[in-house]
Amino acid sequence: MYEDEDLLPLSALQHLAFCPRQCALIHLESAWTENRLTAEGRLLHDRVHAQGKASRGDVRLAYGLFIRSMELGLIGKADLVEFHRVAATTKTAQQCASTGGVPIPGVAGRWQPMPVEYKRGRPKRDHCDEVQLCAQAFCLEEMLAVSIPDAALYYGKEHRRCGVVLDESLRAEALRVIQRLHELTRRGRTPPPVYRREKCERCSLLDLCLPRAARERHSAQQYLATEIAALEHKSP
Repeated sequence: MYEDEDLLPLSALQHLAFCPRQCALIHLESAWTENRLTAEGRLLHDRVHAQGKASRGDVRLAYGLFIRSMELGLIGKADLVEFHRVAATTKTAQQCASTGGVPIPGVAGRWQPMPVEYKRGRPKRDHCDEVQLCAQAFCLEEMLAVSIPDAALYYGKEHRRCGVVLDESLRAEALRVIQRLHELTRRGRTPPPVYRREKCERCSLLDLCLPRAARERHSAQQYLATEIAALEHKSP
């Protein structure tokens, strides 16, 4: 179990899964610059969190819910946790606690929680959003002693909601990223830059990271090494 001072932000998982250097610059070096994309994302989250609580039929909505996992060493805020009413069954109390939802104080019945994460853009090719979402489910499962099989991502650019199955493959991937985050934090060293056009050109930290400059230095070193090797080969 982790201590309170060792808890790491859930948002760092998305940063790490996207780019380890970006994660280190933000969470180890406290480096941050904002561009249009990050500003739009921040405003989207602010609007979602400001909604508080709501009810829509058999669904209770809790916006901006603080969550944490002492077992995994994570803390953060879920954009939205939906609590869906569970149909009454003859399950035992122990079975209900694990698979049949949880009670809500002052409200009859049992309710199945499901985290929903809001993202400004479109679905990504990698799983960085899904990893962050799965980690939110880990926190809720620990806090509420309940199993959460499903979650969702809402993408503002497309006004589209995508269901996410929290299967064993995604859970294993999320656990690996969580472990890497704690290792990165313990080492306290920022990884060297690696230029990837599809990621770097839309990163707000591009001018701080300077990945292209690192690539150019590497190319120059390769050039010098090649020329030296050629001269050595020609010498008698």
